Amino acid sequence: MTDTTHAPSGAQTTLRRGAHEVVVTEVGATLRAYTVDGLEVVQPYAEDQIAPASHGAVLAPWPNRLRDGAYTFDGTDHQVPVTEVARMTALHGLVCWVRFEVTSRTTTDAEDAVELTHRIVQTSGYPFDVVVTVRYALSDAGLTVTTTATNDGAVRAPYGVGFHPWLSTRGAAVDDCTLRLDADTRVTTDERLLPVGTEPVAGSFDHRVASALKGATLDDAFVGVLRDADGLSWAELGTPDGRTTRLWMDETFGAWQVCTGDFINPPSIRRSAVAVEPQTCYADAFRTGDLLVVLEPGASHTSTWGLTLA
Repeated sequence: MTDTTHAPSGAQTTLRRGAHEVVVTEVGATLRAYTVDGLEVVQPYAEDQIAPASHGAVLAPWPNRLRDGAYTFDGTDHQVPVTEVARMTALHGLVCWVRFEVTSRTTTDAEDAVELTHRIVQTSGYPFDVVVTVRYALSDAGLTVTTTATNDGAVRAPYGVGFHPWLSTRGAAVDDCTLRLDADTRVTTDERLLPVGTEPVAGSFDHRVASALKGATLDDAFVGVLRDADGLSWAELGTPDGRTTRLWMDETFGAWQVCTGDFINPPSIRRSAVAVEPQTCYADAFRTGDLLVVLEPGASHTSTWGLTLA
């Protein structure tokens, strides 16, 4: 059911399947809440609250940071607004604060699902006719999120997508949680958190085996993504209540971003959850070309990730 509201996040769509309940918003097509048996899977924010710290956001047409908001594509220079002024970067794309349209709402014996669509407004900074559709489907196995971007224009378009779920610790301290992450390479960064190179994971950055987050301060991208026999890469947040939040991404995603929230605003929510973000590319991809998707005219790109509580 979709309720009309004047809340900052717009109309709310609630999906229910057995013990699972998800709330998706009109503004940003954001995952505002997800619970299983009443237990938080993601850290929620209130319906009357402006989403803090990119909670649940869709990050398109680029995830993470773009240096100075400037890039060159196919020989043309572009400038998008700088939205993270302290670091002089354009952060997390263009669709976090726009309204999506609910284009499909279905309930079957297998799932409860909603599809939301937004056509990115062409500007001098991103003059590309790209349509982004996000589908949230809730089944007994958990939540599956499928994103399709289609280039409806006559020229090639640069593209990347990510998601920003803050995984709930269910009231526990981050220091008392564990993280397992399928990645063997860390992206090194400068003081603006922009990439300068890569290195093998080690110490507090090595979570290939579940390990404690005690003392770990993370706001890092990881590549060298490891995959199971089905081509999926996994991240797992273990909490003191004995439950494990499990997040997977398919082969279209080439990077993880993990943030322990030590420096986010407002200060009251710092280190209260762990952001584990599937991303097709990492920071500055519009400038470096690393893992960048180029959408030819008429072409589409589809990516899928999922989340559940075990």
